[in-house]
Amino acid sequence: MGQPLEWGRRYLMVRPDHFRIDYVINPYMSTHDQPDPALTLKQWESLRQAIVDAGGEVEVLAQRADSPDMVYAMNLGLAAADGRAMLSHMRFEPRRKESLSAADWFTEAGFRLDRTGSEGVGPHFESGDAFVFGDSLVVGYGPRTEEAALKHLATEWNIRVRGLRIAHEGMYHLDLPFCPVDSTHAMIYPPAFDAASQAELSGIVPDPIVLTDEEAFAFSANSIVVGETIIMPACSPRLHDVFTGLGLRVVVLDLSEFHKGGGSIRCLTNPLDFPLSRIGTPGGEVVLPA
Repeated sequence: MGQPLEWGRRYLMVRPDHFRIDYVINPYMSTHDQPDPALTLKQWESLRQAIVDAGGEVEVLAQRADSPDMVYAMNLGLAAADGRAMLSHMRFEPRRKESLSAADWFTEAGFRLDRTGSEGVGPHFESGDAFVFGDSLVVGYGPRTEEAALKHLATEWNIRVRGLRIAHEGMYHLDLPFCPVDSTHAMIYPPAFDAASQAELSGIVPDPIVLTDEEAFAFSANSIVVGETIIMPACSPRLHDVFTGLGLRVVVLDLSEFHKGGGSIRCLTNPLDFPLSRIGTPGGEVVLPA
């Protein structure tokens, strides 16, 4: 059995006061299927409370009225426990205004900001594609994050970065087919990746929890672990047995209004405490699928 995750005790969330579907940038979105504002807020508050009940802390950032997707706070930036933050450089122009508010918040919270690019210039990087796991920062690239951003992350922060190429349009961020559970276990959905990346998964995840199609597209991997609790938007009986067998308490929440925008629990929560010391390497290193 793996050791508990070193991170996931402190989160940034964005209150969904202006959440709506104004455009389509993933297969789940439709401007004809708008979220219900009252139910949206109720679901968001249930998630915030579940994190607190599990022993976590939640910081709340106000949502910009001109940024309907800003509720998906995971993509505002990659925050490290040592006080560094790599601001996201969104691929799609309608989401780039979010970075203005995120930059102000990170700075006011005491983080030192780095960037891979801004306003469409420079490699795109979206922090929903990055997790500290094992000896590396595991980064998904392809649909949203560009391969060139991995080198920037590695050299700017002097860390080891392991890339996985995402090849499934329905799994456009790493937080949809990959979820760290403890130091050795992670939920994975191999069909989300190209053949070379699938082959690399066994070397990255010692104890994989391989998701079925049904589990993956119920957003099961878009979950978070807070201490001894895993908070999920869906959990099959099989997965429930796996997680309770690992000593975790399973909490399942209805986040269906947010699924209309293509995200769920992990997308709504940005961990502010990723540890970097264990994955440090002088000059940085990028390991790509063979």
